[in-house]
Amino acid sequence: MTESRKTGHLLTEKINPRTTDLDKCSPLEVVELILQEDRGIVEAIETEKHNISSAVELVVDKLRGGGRLFLLGAGTSGRLGVIEAAECPPTFGTDPDLIQAFIAGGREAVWQSVEGAEDSNTEAEELLINSDLDKDDVVVGIAASASTPFVQSGLQYAKNTGSGSVLVTCNTVESKIADVTIELLVGPEVVVGSTRMKAGTVTKMVLNMITTASMVQLGKTYGNLMVDVQPKSAKLRDRAKRIVMHISGVSEDRAYELLEESGWDVKASIVMQTKGLSLEDSKKLLQKHGGFLREALKK
Repeated sequence: MTESRKTGHLLTEKINPRTTDLDKCSPLEVVELILQEDRGIVEAIETEKHNISSAVELVVDKLRGGGRLFLLGAGTSGRLGVIEAAECPPTFGTDPDLIQAFIAGGREAVWQSVEGAEDSNTEAEELLINSDLDKDDVVVGIAASASTPFVQSGLQYAKNTGSGSVLVTCNTVESKIADVTIELLVGPEVVVGSTRMKAGTVTKMVLNMITTASMVQLGKTYGNLMVDVQPKSAKLRDRAKRIVMHISGVSEDRAYELLEESGWDVKASIVMQTKGLSLEDSKKLLQKHGGFLREALKK
């Protein structure tokens, strides 16, 4: 029998005194209790905003230097990392290799629990070794408890290789192994230990902040428009047209013509129209300015 880890001292494992009569509540009362508990999430993020900003600066520095971002987690934390990595390519036009996610137990664990996978002290290291992790990369470990062996061993390997490292957790950390530690202290869960609830919600919000803020700093937006969108569905093609129309001031038909000519490259389409350049010259101008559309459009 595998020895258990002692976790009763963790904030996320403590009994919530405000929800001890949960099983006596009506559906509306349960909803109200959850809502009341969730009100503290934004405050927890506010407290850690400077550490979140530091994490963004680290990620931007590594990606700008040609590195990659790896998200590591087990269970809910791992699934949140998978969602984040999967959503960046269509939103920001990133290469799938740029932001990668590893979940304890592998792909099967995305769909159902793989018992004991989080207790592995070797799996994360093996995954990072196989990915040729080096000092140009950054690893974000996601662990509500802060002590998940899968995540801890991954962060330790990142430290050993000189990679950047971030820990996103919902507990206090005495021995900080990562370059940046983000402690999101949302307190005990409505259902004791169910960190898919407040801990999951606050973690998702912070991961959104880290990736979105990083992509903005890397020129992936113009204002609040996703100008590196990959228009691979009808909805995204319509969005691409509307972005070109809004920035370039052209009709829907003209926006469509530009996008067809550019191979549905939103930035290139806008530069072609606004600067009167060929597709090739538009791409060269964007490349000259590091992909920043605002800079490319300056007179």
